Amino acid sequence: MAQRRPLVAGLKDKTQADREAEKKFVFGEKPPPAEPQHPAPPVPTALKAAPKVSRVPFTTRIRADFAQAVKRASLERQLQGIEPNQVQEILESALEPWLRANGYLT
Repeated sequence: MAQRRPLVAGLKDKTQADREAEKKFVFGEKPPPAEPQHPAPPVPTALKAAPKVSRVPFTTRIRADFAQAVKRASLERQLQGIEPNQVQEILESALEPWLRANGYLT
């Protein structure tokens, strides 16, 4: 059996180690960055030109069954990948026709 020694004695050991081997062990060899196999499809110009919409905080109270239904719709649409799928987007899409029909939006 090898002779036992305290841990501190190992830290004070002055053996010369191969610095390059240490660096390879610690940092590893980084592979060259892989090129994408398929170039990203171009973004349609209609999406690029979409105006930036600012949003402001707006708090209100709604019926509990409405809140539950909107949250459920949001989660189900997210799982199915259907847009709009965020509660905010669903509420905006529901409010916009009413505001236009009543002359509050042009």
